Amino acid sequence: MKVTFFFILFGLSSLSLLAQSRFSRQELAVNAFRNPSVGLEYRHRQVSVHGGYYPTIISQEAGRNVTTSFVRAGVSVWYLPVGQRQNPSSFYSSVSYLRGLDRDYDGTNAVLLDTGFRWMIWQGLNLRVGVAALKASGRDWKINPTPGISYSFFFR
Repeated sequence: MKVTFFFILFGLSSLSLLAQSRFSRQELAVNAFRNPSVGLEYRHRQVSVHGGYYPTIISQEAGRNVTTSFVRAGVSVWYLPVGQRQNPSSFYSSVSYLRGLDRDYDGTNAVLLDTGFRWMIWQGLNLRVGVAALKASGRDWKINPTPGISYSFFFR
């Protein structure tokens, strides 16, 4: 049931590709915190690819949150641009491959479904807020918030 929500949003976002776009032709983003990962993202029109280091809280030990690290690579779809700026804020949905780097997920393959909103604050500076569902083989789904901060360079 939880995952159905993500697939519905991802499907709706794909349909929006048919609509006229207000997005720049190309974008290169340097992601400094968590979403989609600490790394790089390249967008062409309404589809982007990303890769980098992804930390997230998967478990607790003695009542404290424990961060688990992954390498993350995936694709995102951008839709429903908001505002009148040349580079508008917008919604996104993504699917990513993860490879665990430590703790219980060391060497584990996983998939991550993520959807949210990117708010363009000033020029290329932007914040993201979203929610992600992580699934690794033989493990329960993990649902986490996905905040992020990035700086984007736009090419028309």
